[in-house]
Amino acid sequence: MKIIDSHVHLYRKTAQIIGNYSRYMIQDPAGYRGELEEAGISHVCGSVIDGIMQGVERNSPEIWQHIHALNETACGLAGELEGFYTPGFHVHPDFVRESCDEIEAMHARGYRLIGELVPYMHVWYDYDSKAMKEILDTAEQYHMIVSFHSTGYEFSRMVEDHPGLTFLAAHPGERPQVDRHVERMKRYPNLYLDLSGTGLFRFGMLRFLVDAVGAERILFGTDYPICNPRMYVQAVYGEHLARKDLQNIFHKNAERIFGLPETD
Repeated sequence: MKIIDSHVHLYRKTAQIIGNYSRYMIQDPAGYRGELEEAGISHVCGSVIDGIMQGVERNSPEIWQHIHALNETACGLAGELEGFYTPGFHVHPDFVRESCDEIEAMHARGYRLIGELVPYMHVWYDYDSKAMKEILDTAEQYHMIVSFHSTGYEFSRMVEDHPGLTFLAAHPGERPQVDRHVERMKRYPNLYLDLSGTGLFRFGMLRFLVDAVGAERILFGTDYPICNPRMYVQAVYGEHLARKDLQNIFHKNAERIFGLPETD
């Protein structure tokens, strides 16, 4: 079955490998593309990220310079991995004008995925700020998709205020967080959940989500290279879902949301 990973963090250099075991990761893009394809994944989506901004003074110009460089790295990898990678790009509420300009520029290049947004790594802390709303108002004009780190943040108002945006909440989490995801998804039809990171290893969680909100609202994701992609693929198969549900989770939802070629 075709598998699209809606949540990865590709990289060009070691500093961009997020996780505790970077020394063991394949270093070159062609190599890690092969690793992902060996796991059964034929297309990936997500941003380039690193943690070196942690500790930098807020509003420092070097923050935006670094974010823009990460965005350009993602675009470069998309060209190098043609047909395999949909790049995500970052915005920042301390840099409203620059972020809005970036959205317009990325739209002109044919890119629609913002994020994964990870505030704690980029020296900001609130999805519901006035500045973030202004940025997302611009994103809504261009029909962007917003992937965001959901653990530990309140984001209901952000989703409610922008019904024209598609939001992908990353990381199901443990049962209390899963329950909160379900409650929000029932309220907001523009909110989806990707399976990356914490949660999928809890057996039965995915079947619970399918029963609660439907397979049409769930996207497969791994958080590679933090998490082992082969484990995540097998975890989804291990839930014994109907073939139609597997198709939606593994590729059909992502094809629809990201505008990728549709397959049976």
